[in-house]
Amino acid sequence: MAVFKKFRGVTDFITFAPMNLTPLSAISPVDGRYRKQLEELAPYFSEFGLIRYRIRVEIEYFLALAEAGIFKLPAKLKPAKLRAIYQELTEEQAQQVKNTERVTNHDVKAVEYFIKEQLQALGGEECSEWVHFGLTSQDVNNTSVPLLWKEALEEVFLPALLNLVSTLEKMAKSWSHVPMLARTHGQAASPTTLGKELMVFVERLQNQVELFAYIPFAAKFGGATGNFNAHHVAFGKKDWIAFGNQFVNEKLGLQRMQFTTQIEHYDNLAAHFDALKRINTILVDFCRDIWTYVSVDYFKQKTVKGEVGSSAMPHKVNPIDFENAEGNLGVANALYEHLAAKLPISRLQRDLTDSTVLRNIGVPVAHSFLALKSLEKGLGKLVLNEAKLNDDLENNWAVVAEAIQTVLRREKFPKPYEALKDLTRGQQSITKKTMHAFIEKLDVSAKVKKELLAITPQNYTGVTPKY
Repeated sequence: MAVFKKFRGVTDFITFAPMNLTPLSAISPVDGRYRKQLEELAPYFSEFGLIRYRIRVEIEYFLALAEAGIFKLPAKLKPAKLRAIYQELTEEQAQQVKNTERVTNHDVKAVEYFIKEQLQALGGEECSEWVHFGLTSQDVNNTSVPLLWKEALEEVFLPALLNLVSTLEKMAKSWSHVPMLARTHGQAASPTTLGKELMVFVERLQNQVELFAYIPFAAKFGGATGNFNAHHVAFGKKDWIAFGNQFVNEKLGLQRMQFTTQIEHYDNLAAHFDALKRINTILVDFCRDIWTYVSVDYFKQKTVKGEVGSSAMPHKVNPIDFENAEGNLGVANALYEHLAAKLPISRLQRDLTDSTVLRNIGVPVAHSFLALKSLEKGLGKLVLNEAKLNDDLENNWAVVAEAIQTVLRREKFPKPYEALKDLTRGQQSITKKTMHAFIEKLDVSAKVKKELLAITPQNYTGVTPKY
């Protein structure tokens, strides 16, 4: 392979030896640097995975036609044997499909020919023309892709996300009574608890997962332009709409769209992308908060023997897991944004852009999944530095001004807000001594003074629901 390199008017010829595909030679880090961490997604989003799901849809459709009485399935063609074609598919067989595709220049037709060959091997050649009967390629693609999408999310991604939420909830409960200085606009504000701040993210993520669950996994199944034309002309008395609904909804566990062009219109898939993008945005927000807590020393990080924090500064333990997660979430969201904006748009009955774009749906999931793993790893390294949290509270006695002026309002003390504003606003240092001296001079009862003197930055944390 020759590469032409031109620099300052001089052309050089650089020759590289051909490279076999390995994690070292992969162009994308998803299949290169991070392949080991993402292997769980390969059965769904790889080329092998897509071929296997296409074969699954074709086999199940073939069996559904037989069950509906369209043709008689020979006794020797046991459903279990037919299902084994996709359940036990090997990489060598998938490569056989790819080899056929080089001839047909059509991926779904290559799958059809493969299944017919398998039928012949099982002695069912007389049934071979019922494979792909009346279908267009998108009847297979627009059921295979939502099916692999559904199962990848339900079996791999969402469990990982829910495990992360569970981890956060456990951490929140263990730190539910740890007071912490809150900050609004980056400035010291009314104290909170560390546990409650984590519960903010738990609630947000749980809400988004719940919203995600309402979005159907939609599919298209209705022939060349969505009207069962070929099916109807061949078997006019058959209720193909009922058949299609039963096959897609009950056999595949998807939701068949009733009015389609040649392709599924992808509106629900776009809604999935938008929902996952919101989840990722919440996680970016979380990454940045934890990164900040580490930077102000609220958390120390466990060291790992042999790890290096900086190539120049030996003392450093960088919050790289949260930074890696944030970076991967950003890449995922950029892709989700394009997928959600592009896929619902197609010229007339269809153009081929959806096919090209759909092949990339596993990439943002991979980056998101990688981020979840980084977050779990990063959270496992955190060590609470409770002394630092307490020091910050002790150094910011001004934050109890809100509490004091509110009690004074209750007692009908004249202009309490203004009195506390004059005491605290813009002052270099407000200490416990400063605040208590102010309280002692107030013209209020001894009981109220005692109440006010009992307020500290550590106990002025309000109330929250139980968690």
